[in-house]
Amino acid sequence: MVDDDDGARGSLEFLLDCASIRVRGFASADAFLKASPPLDGACVVTDVRMPGISGMELVETLKARGASIPVIMITGHADVPLAIQAMKAGVADFIEKPFDDDVMLGAIQRALTQQTSSETARAERRAIMDRMAALSAREREVVDGLVAGKANKAIAFDLSISARTVEVYRANAMMKMQAKTLSDIVRMATIIQLDGQRTQD
Repeated sequence: MVDDDDGARGSLEFLLDCASIRVRGFASADAFLKASPPLDGACVVTDVRMPGISGMELVETLKARGASIPVIMITGHADVPLAIQAMKAGVADFIEKPFDDDVMLGAIQRALTQQTSSETARAERRAIMDRMAALSAREREVVDGLVAGKANKAIAFDLSISARTVEVYRANAMMKMQAKTLSDIVRMATIIQLDGQRTQD
């Protein structure tokens, strides 16, 4: 919670404590950035207008640092252009003061769920990439053939090896990838391909 208004910050901290949501307050964005609190599984609630670094500048600073954390922006001076700017910057929600307690709690719970989901997805992608990196060049070629929908015989023809050898490479690849079925392999390979496309974009 980042807000230079002591009363507003204390009120929100009390609300979150009552809802059994762990909270840590900061009187400025500068103080927050200096403290560098752990952000895994967290979200940031920040006022827009504060002395020093503004809420928008805080969002940009977090992005520049590679912190993909949901941010909820609150303000007593809401206007449409500011809200649009905030949403384009990737802010999870934009709430005008004075806000209803249920609205704020709902926004925070959605942001925390989003953070947990994205953390889980990132962890899965990292694990898949590690497994893919463990494949030999030939095993990777067999996997690519499987993902393209080719039968073992077609893959064997393409690689100038026997169908029996393809089966061996396929079994080894599935073991290394921790895949129980062909669809598991296809799903994992698709995740890696989509990540590669996003990186290129």
